[in-house]
Amino acid sequence: MTMYHFIGIKGTGMSALAQILHDAGEKVQGSDVEKRFFTQEALEKRSINIMTFSEKNIHEGLTIIAGNAFSDDHEEIQKAKELDLPFYRYHDFLGEWLKNYVSIAVTGSHGKTSTTGLLAHVLQHAEPTSYLIGDGSGLGHEDSKYFAFEACEYRRHFLSYEPDYAIMTNIDFDHPDYFTSIDDVFDAFQEMAMKVKKGIIACGDDEELQHIQPKVPVVYYGLSDGNDFQAKSVEETKNGTKFDVFVRNTFYDTFEIPSYGTHNVLNALAVIALCHYEDIPSENIKALKTFKGVKRRFTEKEWKKNQILIDDYAHHPKEIEATIDSARKKYQDKQIIAIFQPHTFTRTKTFLQEFANSLELADYVYLCDIFGSAREKSGNLSIEDLQKKIEDSSILNLENTNVLAGHENSVLIFMGAGDVQKYQKEYEKL
Repeated sequence: MTMYHFIGIKGTGMSALAQILHDAGEKVQGSDVEKRFFTQEALEKRSINIMTFSEKNIHEGLTIIAGNAFSDDHEEIQKAKELDLPFYRYHDFLGEWLKNYVSIAVTGSHGKTSTTGLLAHVLQHAEPTSYLIGDGSGLGHEDSKYFAFEACEYRRHFLSYEPDYAIMTNIDFDHPDYFTSIDDVFDAFQEMAMKVKKGIIACGDDEELQHIQPKVPVVYYGLSDGNDFQAKSVEETKNGTKFDVFVRNTFYDTFEIPSYGTHNVLNALAVIALCHYEDIPSENIKALKTFKGVKRRFTEKEWKKNQILIDDYAHHPKEIEATIDSARKKYQDKQIIAIFQPHTFTRTKTFLQEFANSLELADYVYLCDIFGSAREKSGNLSIEDLQKKIEDSSILNLENTNVLAGHENSVLIFMGAGDVQKYQKEYEKL
């Protein structure tokens, strides 16, 4: 029996895939840097061996799965190729693995992780389901019918997949270090759409998605008239949001979700449409109501001084808008304080004004130093360039997090795709 060795096993997708293979009865191990990441807790619970990077980890009998963040000159990759071991990049291996199931790719510029988590939660109430979520969660099941997985558009990695279905949440310009324009992003999604085998569930409220032309049927969902699946009578309640769903103008059922904001209603509609397409009864779909969320997506904690602390992955202007909107709707009597750490210099520079506009929806803004990436460690701008564009704002560092204590009866939203959590932890220590 082969041993699968994951190079970069603490990455969110890699950690989830390792969990899936382990749960399916495969032997799994992996390596990464020594720094602790939130993704490794699930690996440790499964007693999956995690080593520090070294070419000594690589030997005969291994099948290698390498994370996309690591170049071919990485010491373990070089050793694997020297020994001529079976070798896959993450997205290539996943593309092969999902052929064993009714596969559902969840893709889009925003909302992939939350929608994948919601879909997996609901499908599990109907059939055995495996899933891979971008928050590092993964579950394998030997008898799975469905495989729900997050499909990332970055560097066109999702073109390695040929899923039965695709849920497409939106198309927006992001990853400016790779994509050149919104047209370039659209072309990638169009190419991906051509690989889908049974059907596409697409947000009809998204202008770009209205132009997708695949070989399979497209079912549109949204709040506006003309969608195949439409949410009406949207009502915010004490425990979340309630809405009626009409299928091609005929009332279908009423659903509830334990979250707030238009984007969460749209995510739920996508799941409802997919399940309806697969003839899953609405009683099973109503498991939407018990969804607990995914990691680092509006993760809440009650704190002193009548504060709510929220940890969120929002790192694009549209995502910041959606997160602040959710907080406003849930906590209507509190001030909204945004603590934002930009992720990558390219993205920050490209969307500098858009970041300022979205952050100004909060009552006050704190900005943390720009978090670089493995591909881009520095750039020709600083956090001060963004701060100059936001009137009610200041710079936050690890030495002055005590200023946050002055915001009584507030929601403090820590946003970013880097390590913004360290500012929240430092504040909590005080």
